[in-house]
Amino acid sequence: MKNRFNFIPVICFIIFFFMGNSLFAIETAPRITDREIIESLAEIKTGQKALKELMGKSFEQIDKRFEQVDKRFEQVDKRFDQVDKRFEQVDKRFDQVNSRFKQMYNLVLSLFGSLIVLIVAVLGYSIWDRRTVTQEVSVKVGEIERELDIKNIKGSKIERLIGTLKNLSKEDQKLADVLRSFNLL
Repeated sequence: MKNRFNFIPVICFIIFFFMGNSLFAIETAPRITDREIIESLAEIKTGQKALKELMGKSFEQIDKRFEQVDKRFEQVDKRFDQVDKRFEQVDKRFDQVNSRFKQMYNLVLSLFGSLIVLIVAVLGYSIWDRRTVTQEVSVKVGEIERELDIKNIKGSKIERLIGTLKNLSKEDQKLADVLRSFNLL
């Protein structure tokens, strides 16, 4: 244990010896004369003037570029105005086409309505004509029925006439031949 304590002071001495110099060292600055200070200030002023000139030129260039950009924006605005005018023209054309479609629609609608009216008129005429024809036929059939006396209980006039001729054909041979030729016997 004694060896341990003897070793610590030696280590502390070595650390202070090697590091101690760097801890307490102060670097002395070289002496600058007034002349050197004035010269360096003059150099700084000339550098500032050069920077101001460069900055002025660069600002002038930036201003010129902004002017060019402004001109381009004006050109773009003019183009947009032209595009707006074109859109207005297209809108007018669409309105014209729309009015033409409305005219065509009205024309087609009126033609379709006329066709429907014509069809209804033809159907009405055909129904009226059929009715008048059937009335005339029914009147004539009624007249024939009355003439032939079809509703008679003993039979119609034709049936009674054929029956009478059949009875006569029993006595007359020529009448019998005629009735046979018409398949009435």
